[in-house]
Amino acid sequence: MKRANFHWLRPEKHELSADFKEMIQAKRLSPLIGQLLWQRNIRTEEALQRFLEPDLQQLHDPFLLYDMEKAVERIQAAIMNGERILIYGDYDADGITSTTVLKEALELLGAEVEYYLPNRFTDGYGPNLSVYQEKIAAGVQLILTVDNGVSGHEALAYAKSAQVDVIVTDHHELPPELPEAYAIIHPRHPLGNYPFPDLAGVGVAFKVATALLEEVPVELLDLVAIGTIADMVSLTSENRVLVTNGLKMIQQTERAGLSALIEISGLKKRTINETDIGFAIGPRLNAIGRLEDATPGVTLMSTFDPEEAQALAKQLDTINQKRKQYVETILKEAQTLLSDANQVHLIVGEDWHEGVLGIVAGRLMQQTGKPVLVLTKKSNGIAKGSGRSVAALNLFEMLSGMREMFTSFGGHHAAVGLSVPIDHLSMLQERMNQYVIDNQIDLSSGIPLPIDEELSLAEITIDFIESLKILAPFGTDNPIPKFLISNISADNGRQIGTENQHLKVSLIDEENGQLDVIGFGFGSQLVEFKSEGLAVVGQLSVNEWNGKKKPQLMLEDFEVNGMQLYDLRSKKNRQGMTLDAQTLGITFSDKLSSEMQQFCPHIHVFQTLDELRDAFNAGDYTQLAFLDCPDRKELLKEIIQEITVTRVYLILLSTEDAYLDGIGTREQYGRLFQLINQQNGIDIRYKLPMVAKYLQIPEKLLIFMIQVFFDLKFVTIKDGVLKKVPDPVNTPLTESVLYQQRLAKIKTEEDLLMSDLSTIRKWLIS
Repeated sequence: MKRANFHWLRPEKHELSADFKEMIQAKRLSPLIGQLLWQRNIRTEEALQRFLEPDLQQLHDPFLLYDMEKAVERIQAAIMNGERILIYGDYDADGITSTTVLKEALELLGAEVEYYLPNRFTDGYGPNLSVYQEKIAAGVQLILTVDNGVSGHEALAYAKSAQVDVIVTDHHELPPELPEAYAIIHPRHPLGNYPFPDLAGVGVAFKVATALLEEVPVELLDLVAIGTIADMVSLTSENRVLVTNGLKMIQQTERAGLSALIEISGLKKRTINETDIGFAIGPRLNAIGRLEDATPGVTLMSTFDPEEAQALAKQLDTINQKRKQYVETILKEAQTLLSDANQVHLIVGEDWHEGVLGIVAGRLMQQTGKPVLVLTKKSNGIAKGSGRSVAALNLFEMLSGMREMFTSFGGHHAAVGLSVPIDHLSMLQERMNQYVIDNQIDLSSGIPLPIDEELSLAEITIDFIESLKILAPFGTDNPIPKFLISNISADNGRQIGTENQHLKVSLIDEENGQLDVIGFGFGSQLVEFKSEGLAVVGQLSVNEWNGKKKPQLMLEDFEVNGMQLYDLRSKKNRQGMTLDAQTLGITFSDKLSSEMQQFCPHIHVFQTLDELRDAFNAGDYTQLAFLDCPDRKELLKEIIQEITVTRVYLILLSTEDAYLDGIGTREQYGRLFQLINQQNGIDIRYKLPMVAKYLQIPEKLLIFMIQVFFDLKFVTIKDGVLKKVPDPVNTPLTESVLYQQRLAKIKTEEDLLMSDLSTIRKWLIS
């Protein structure tokens, strides 16, 4: 069997209320769509209406945010008095779009405004004291933070001492004590009661813009959608409204920079969706802040110059390609440093680019199912980096109890950034491991993978896949539906990609047809799909090629139930493979080739079942490989019934080619007998090849035929010379024991080498 990588959370069947069924029917939705909506807690007429038709009228009053009225009055006063206003942003996609939203809103009101995006490497995240000092000295009179600020105690205290007001707009985790700001606009402000707590930084900035402009600035919704999707906040309620309408704005945007970025990403503006933003636009905006100064991101989003837009979009695309290269290089190095002994992986490298360490940590977390911190050593004796966590462990909470070890720290339950003295690293690893043990946190089951529904191949149609779009836009808390297909087999499997890193197979069901599957990153596991009892989980999509549409499944995980049987009978199937140390190879002869000995490092020459069982139990074996064919096929079944294994590999080399050469025809035996009668003796030790060529009989078959004659006492063999026996007893060939054994071996080879894998599997487990 093959275990799934993730912990599958199979769907619970819910009985829909009669009223809800009527609502679904009235909307002309399928029962399956109704089931998916119910599972997402859309269960009332009001909730259904708001979900299916996210309208701008559903947006909450921005003045419900704590301190909003105070903040608006201060900003209006600054505009009226001609004060210099600074927007202090962040270097990710949310920070870039937040800065652009507030900048454009203030410019509409005639404000004297400038912006500053901190540099990840020189300024760090959030309010930087030296930058605040520099900007205030240069004449800034009001500072507005976007997507940061709630943890900027030192810089904000300085601004207050310099009599410069700071208005914080943020959405990150609130610290135990808030900083000294003129106003703090935060959807989870402890003294507030805002109806929706999960706005992104750009969502909070948009609320400020709405309050200032006294209307919903629809023209800014494209930026809001990008920042909200890229920051992976909950895509429900108010965020669903913002993103749905923002995507419509993107599809018709006249922003030169956004249009250029869409074009260079290979996307079509009119059909762009949240997936395109999440996998193409967001990463390009994030990449510039990861590797360089993010300021050009704001320029790109706000420019009216097509030439400047093209140049900046190309710059971001180039930086994103470089970012991908850094990630792949560091990931390969980091994988060699993993240790199963650790509850939380602390991976530390030399000269790794710190801007991509969060991505690497996320990849390793997905791979191992455990929380991961990835740090790089700096020349100042500090290790700096990022962490990512699974749902079972609140990483921010755990590390908050260890703050005294860090020179800087921040984040939330699933992601953190931190700096720690290098000489504290061993202690940090020990304390994290102990924390998991002391709090009895179970990390063994893997990362949860919620499954929305189990389907048969017959239910997967183009129409059904198209109907799923009604649930979009997808994101956190409203994920793309994931479907389970069980008890299936696969065919036409092959590796694809420049390094064969991806997989393409077809799921097969004799009654319901087939379904194409694409598995990114699953190329190395192609052999696993040659088993029956397959179950796959993935997202459904439509593949359109040359005007033809076909359903396909984008693979996320799979498992194989029961014993797995692998067909390695052909050299092609064995190409590039070597059986691992958990596999015990079984041979039924002592004539195994050196090639096969290299293919399987642990080999047992079969004598008895008891000896085989003892050899299997003496090693750390979980798998068997039948390297050649036994004389009788029932021996394979007896072995499998005797020894419990998870996987069986069938190589089944034929050392004698009995099936191919056969038993020998009556005419061939007649020619051999005639030659023996004509000769006083035949030198078969040295001249056997010449005899085989003269008789036109394959050499291996000729050896067998001679052995049969010897067995029946038709001939004698002494010192390599074959002679006839005078007046031998006339005995049928079939009475030879060797002849009978050969017949049985031919039948065995025919059944084991010519039968398809499914037939052999059914026979073995019957």
